[in-house]
Amino acid sequence: MPHLDLLSTFLEIYRAGSLSAAAQRLGVTQPAVTGQLARLEEQIGEPLFVRTHKGVTPTQRAAALASRIGVHVDGLREALHPADAEPPLRGTVRIGGAAEVMTLRVLPVLAGLARRGVTVHVTLGLADDLLSQLVNDRLDLVVSAVRPSRAAVLAVPLVDEEFVLVAPPAMAHTIDAGRLRTEPVAALAHLPLVAYAEELPIVRRYWRSEFGRRPPNPVAMVVADLRAVLAAVVAGAGISVLPRYIAAPALAAGEVVQLHHPEVAPLNTLYLAVRRGAPAGPAVTVLRDHLQQAARQWNTL
Repeated sequence: MPHLDLLSTFLEIYRAGSLSAAAQRLGVTQPAVTGQLARLEEQIGEPLFVRTHKGVTPTQRAAALASRIGVHVDGLREALHPADAEPPLRGTVRIGGAAEVMTLRVLPVLAGLARRGVTVHVTLGLADDLLSQLVNDRLDLVVSAVRPSRAAVLAVPLVDEEFVLVAPPAMAHTIDAGRLRTEPVAALAHLPLVAYAEELPIVRRYWRSEFGRRPPNPVAMVVADLRAVLAAVVAGAGISVLPRYIAAPALAAGEVVQLHHPEVAPLNTLYLAVRRGAPAGPAVTVLRDHLQQAARQWNTL
């Protein structure tokens, strides 16, 4: 197990984007920082940074390590030096993500950052557009619903979303339960769909993964907000597929019912993406760490 000092030095390098900046923050010499990094890399068995003319770029292993230990190391620092806990932050953080996950999951974390003196700019949109803005330095972080494939983007898994097939109770009563078990596509085919987009991205993925084909159902409504999709289902417009965290209150209230209970829940991974090689300021780093910590609790709520 690496010593706390080595992990603290690693985090400062990761957050500052250079060895010299990390040394300045820690109040030590650059050779001392270089030596501690070398010791940690020797213990781990692989390099954690790639040296560039602008500083250092973290490897994928470094990004994963930082996301795992950041909050814990900060917590130990707080316990050892309580006077230094929750210091004020400065600057602006620019973050993007889908409206639903940002509103229901991420904004409470952003609020904590704003209370510490950071200006937060939130951009809502689709993953591809947001990742383009990240690459072009118009965003600092993106919560992405698709796995980024661009070389300029460094991404780590944030949380897995579970998807559920839901219907208003009145529609659920029109389904033959026996046929649903043996011929689910045919049993559901008469029910209209409420979709997030005309291409039926979420519904189509669910039908293909669980039933082996595209849905033949008529489309009753298309609305580009999953919370609005849920409202339409509750109102009786049709059936749909939603992340469980969005459908959970309506399921608990009996406003919708879950039609299908697969043995293995269908999941989609959300990623936390940053621009590869971009120095991470303190505010961006704190937000990234706090999002990782919060995400560990989201699926247990």
